[in-house]
Amino acid sequence: MDPVTIALTAIALAMDSFSVSICGGSLLSPDCQRARVAGQTGLIMGGFQAAMPLTGWLGAGLLSHRFAAVDHWIAFGLLAFIGGRMVYEALHPACDSSINLSHWSTLAVLGVATSIDALAVGMSYAFVGYAILVPILVIGLVAFSFSYMGVLLGARVGTLLRDRAPLLGGLLLIALGARILVQHLAATGV
Repeated sequence: MDPVTIALTAIALAMDSFSVSICGGSLLSPDCQRARVAGQTGLIMGGFQAAMPLTGWLGAGLLSHRFAAVDHWIAFGLLAFIGGRMVYEALHPACDSSINLSHWSTLAVLGVATSIDALAVGMSYAFVGYAILVPILVIGLVAFSFSYMGVLLGARVGTLLRDRAPLLGGLLLIALGARILVQHLAATGV
């Protein structure tokens, strides 16, 4: 897989974490140690964003040989569905005032919730035969960075970026799914 695709996928997947981090950062009290909370948030979000594609890849890898004839359609369908969901959520934003990024239990729940789409991306990688090591490292690092920055930016930018990040991420995932489909169809001459 080319570096551009890996980078765009990582950015798209990080948008949910970025959005949640901005929201949570905007709700932190002024006396809170933002850098510490940003680090915790980045570690949890980046960790889940890296672990979920690996989990999806390992699970789907067991079944990929059965779906070889339609793997590109499965990858496109998964990415288009996830991207469409992100676009919908971006058009219907909500910032939950109960998000408290200084609690590990809250971070764990948010980490799982924002990385479900990464599970499906890992599955789509397995179906089209992509290696997973480099993508999960990049996905984890980008999610860490975006989450860290999101917490720190939260109080300053409020809803502006929080509401737009999932829209951009969703559109990127749809475009990446379409790219996989077009590349496969062009390679097979269909």
